[in-house]
Amino acid sequence: MRIAQVAPLSERVPPLTYGGIELVVSLLTDELVRRGHEVTLFASGDSLSLAELVSVHPRALRLDPNVKERGIYEMLQLGLVYERAEEFDIIHSHLCCSSLPYANLVKTPTIHTLHGIFTPDNEKMFQHAKHQPFVSISDAQRELKLGLNYVKTVYNGIDVSSYKFHAQPEDPPYLAFLGRISPEKGTHLAIAIAKQTGWHLKIAGKVDVVDVEYFEQEIKPQIDGKQIEYLGEANHTQKNALMGGAVATLFPITWREPFGLVMVESMAAGTPVIAMKLGSTTEVITHEKTGFLCNNIEECISAVDRITELDRYTCRKDVENRFSLQRMTDGYEAVYQQIMEERFANNGHVRTTVGLGSRRS
Repeated sequence: MRIAQVAPLSERVPPLTYGGIELVVSLLTDELVRRGHEVTLFASGDSLSLAELVSVHPRALRLDPNVKERGIYEMLQLGLVYERAEEFDIIHSHLCCSSLPYANLVKTPTIHTLHGIFTPDNEKMFQHAKHQPFVSISDAQRELKLGLNYVKTVYNGIDVSSYKFHAQPEDPPYLAFLGRISPEKGTHLAIAIAKQTGWHLKIAGKVDVVDVEYFEQEIKPQIDGKQIEYLGEANHTQKNALMGGAVATLFPITWREPFGLVMVESMAAGTPVIAMKLGSTTEVITHEKTGFLCNNIEECISAVDRITELDRYTCRKDVENRFSLQRMTDGYEAVYQQIMEERFANNGHVRTTVGLGSRRS
């Protein structure tokens, strides 16, 4: 099958540090190539992939201070994708709603994976294109009132083999927090949990421009370099070591998390997760087996006291069984096959079979 993967341009594929969407796109793209598909990746020019790489800018936009209007580059990217639409059997977009108006202009079907959340503004675009095929990354992410054509839920996957398993946490013990330093990720709540329990907390993650004020006013004053440490952004190896060495990873979100890849990455390292019971956390964490699902800070604090009851090997096995890149790719191949079969049924002359050597006929 000839597949176009369309990634955001803000981060490299795969990302050097933070970038959940870009990591998923990277793993999916390379696995599809290994399975014999012809894949073209539309991403930033510094991306690395087994697929053919096409870009409208030489580096990730977030790393280029000369870029002031990121939306311009996204429009250039989508213009190029859809100019070449006839070269593909499937276009797979990871750009939220930006590709929706373009997809209606060509015959090649576009699959839209929804990695983010719905807002009052983007809901208007989604309703306008609600009959296009959508993939959710958790059942909790879906907004049923919009009436979108959901084809399937496909959980994000990781290359479990690239995560070292830590059978025991480090000594002296500590808690970990990884992710964007932002109100919705609950960095301030992680600090509150650590302070009220007396535990050492190690924080790693990026600060987006929109969250600088939050960081400066609410987080930075509480970082003492002793009990509360901020380590900056972390790459893959650093993340694995940081989470793997922790007694628990804190995930005290304040929003409906669409998926939360850090939970899976933590469990792959053997470390259970203490999370707020919001959004996807009930689908990712098995309560009292791979972590604790909490309704408030008090329950999170109580969970810290119980965290040693959980088996770290169980955390790892759960990721292997449910959140591997192979399982994720199987899910997307099934979606591609379904869309192509529906297309054949509708027009009677296009047929593609998923697998090695597949082509139009």
